[in-house]
Amino acid sequence: MTTLAAKNRIVGFRAAIFGLVMLGVAFASVPLYRAFCQLTGFDGTTQRADAAPGAVAGQIGVRFDANINAALPWKFAPEQKTVRIHPGARTTIYYTAENMAGRATTGQAAFNVSPSQAGAYFSKIECFCFTEQTLKAGEKVRMPVVFFVDPKLRTDPATRDIDEITLSYTFYPVESPVATR
Repeated sequence: MTTLAAKNRIVGFRAAIFGLVMLGVAFASVPLYRAFCQLTGFDGTTQRADAAPGAVAGQIGVRFDANINAALPWKFAPEQKTVRIHPGARTTIYYTAENMAGRATTGQAAFNVSPSQAGAYFSKIECFCFTEQTLKAGEKVRMPVVFFVDPKLRTDPATRDIDEITLSYTFYPVESPVATR
């Protein structure tokens, strides 16, 4: 027969193992969530692609949105507010960013699309959002986005009635020794 002290040790050991497993899950949750979103397009997360499949009949509108976190002293805007494109067609548009600070600053763009269910069908081939952007004092740059909307958007019952997709970016400051000097 087991003593009370032995039972308490077993319960304590199990609780400690459970706590360590939960800690591991907490650390793994962010990269797992990011991978899940990129795989499924969940919550408006766009896809990455190497090439567009080619244009098909029909059109869809794409609207462009630009936002800046208040801590980043930049101006940021799309060069055009909307386009009408053929699903599957490779499309290039540009955003402009200007550093209003008297020193170099670095930013990173977060992005999504809405309606969110369109994220699984919105693919970027090239985007400034893939890397950090450092602008010198007063520098103004043109930044391309090369994308396509997968023609399968029109065959999915959840997305076939979507006529316009909004691609939205928000630039956030990147804290690094280079940017703060």
